[in-house]
Amino acid sequence: MSANSDHAIQPPAAVLLERVFALADEAATLAFGERFAQAIESVRATIAQRDNAFHGLQVQLVGDLGAGKTTLVRATLRGLGHTGRVRSPTYTLVEPYVLEPRQGEPGELGELALYHFDLYRFTDPAEWADAGFREYFDSGAVCLVEWPQRAGRLLGVPDLVFSLDLDSDGDGRVLVARAYSESGKACLERC
Repeated sequence: MSANSDHAIQPPAAVLLERVFALADEAATLAFGERFAQAIESVRATIAQRDNAFHGLQVQLVGDLGAGKTTLVRATLRGLGHTGRVRSPTYTLVEPYVLEPRQGEPGELGELALYHFDLYRFTDPAEWADAGFREYFDSGAVCLVEWPQRAGRLLGVPDLVFSLDLDSDGDGRVLVARAYSESGKACLERC
């Protein structure tokens, strides 16, 4: 991981599970995104079977420019069935998606709201609070957040943190995934 303190995220919670994934190339990143999408749907289905409401998932994506954060988000969206364009929210700050259940999924799961955030342009955590994004995180949606450190501790404890960095050869990526909630842990176990 980069020594740059701007990348350090230390959620005030214990890590429940940590896994390291070697992503040799873009195809490996795309495959991980597909597995992560399947994990999200599996966790949603498990919760639905217990008659509990899915309370959403906050996933923070950390890494330098070009580390593969947006590629991973695109792969996750494709894995969840999104067929349209996936835009980087660098200038819009958030891109919303509403995903229909895929063929063969239980109908009771219903739509899945997913919000892709990019906080790179924030210079002060107060900008996150001023933007009014809290409602997205309290809506039962999946929130994928690039550059979460720009919001300081205002995001709260995430379910998952995905830290992407170049591997030692500089050709591929290393993904260090840490779960901070039971939902995050359940997703990570399925990846």
